[in-house]
Amino acid sequence: QVQLVESGGGLVQPGGSLRLSCATSESIFSTYAMGWYRQAPGNQRESVATISGGGNTNYAESVQGRFTISRDNAKNTVYLQMNSLKPEDTAVYYCYARRAWITYWGQGTQVTVSS
Repeated sequence: QVQLVESGGGLVQPGGSLRLSCATSESIFSTYAMGWYRQAPGNQRESVATISGGGNTNYAESVQGRFTISRDNAKNTVYLQMNSLKPEDTAVYYCYARRAWITYWGQGTQVTVSS
């Protein structure tokens, strides 16, 4: 069974930073693209950032310049560094691993940006 284990969510004030982590097995990490989606209450799930096995990255326009996705091949872990957080970044963040038509999801971690 494929597992993606997320951590790092929490409550932060506007302008603050958080780093999300997503760990998985070596067999998944080495052959799948990884990324993060988020879903706020009442909204559809939206893509936040993706990173290919070769390290190519893509970001949603709303987080460009504030969020950075990276991967640590030694730890089979992908990170999402979130800086200059805004209240509108509040959502459940989901890690995923994708190859072709196959997608695996993490359990989600809550990020709340509020004063």
